[in-house]
Amino acid sequence: MTSRQQSRQATKKKRLQPQPTSKYKSKFEAAFADSLHKKKIKFTYETISIDYTISYSYRPDFILNDFYCETKGYFSSEDRRKHLVIKKTRPELDIRFCFQNSKTKLTKAKNSISYAKWCERHGFLYCDKFIPTEWYA
Repeated sequence: MTSRQQSRQATKKKRLQPQPTSKYKSKFEAAFADSLHKKKIKFTYETISIDYTISYSYRPDFILNDFYCETKGYFSSEDRRKHLVIKKTRPELDIRFCFQNSKTKLTKAKNSISYAKWCERHGFLYCDKFIPTEWYA
C-alpha cells in the first residue's frame, strides 16, 4: 500500500468516527456559545419554548342566513385539513358542504373513504348538487 493510499484510509477513518456529542445542534451554535463564554456573557440555551400561531383567513363560498356553504367538486387534502382546523379553532361556525358527488373517494387507494364519510366522521353536514329544503326553510 502506498503512502497516498494509507493517507486516504486514515482520512476516511477519521470521517467515519463519531464526533463527540455536544448540547448544540450545530458547530456554528457551539462556536457562538464558546464566544459568549469567552466574553463572560451569561446565557441559557434552548431552555424555553415560545408558542406562536400563523394567522390565516377563511372566505366561505356562500353565506346563507345562519350557515356557510362550501361547494366542492374536488375536495383536496389541503382543504380537508383547513376545514378541520377551522372547526377546531372556530367551533361556533356552522360550515356545510355541497358536493358535486359526495360518493367520490378521497384518494385512489382501495380502502379510501368517500367525501360523505369524511363529513360524517368529522361532524359536517353535506349534500349533493343542491342544498336541501330543510337547510333554508
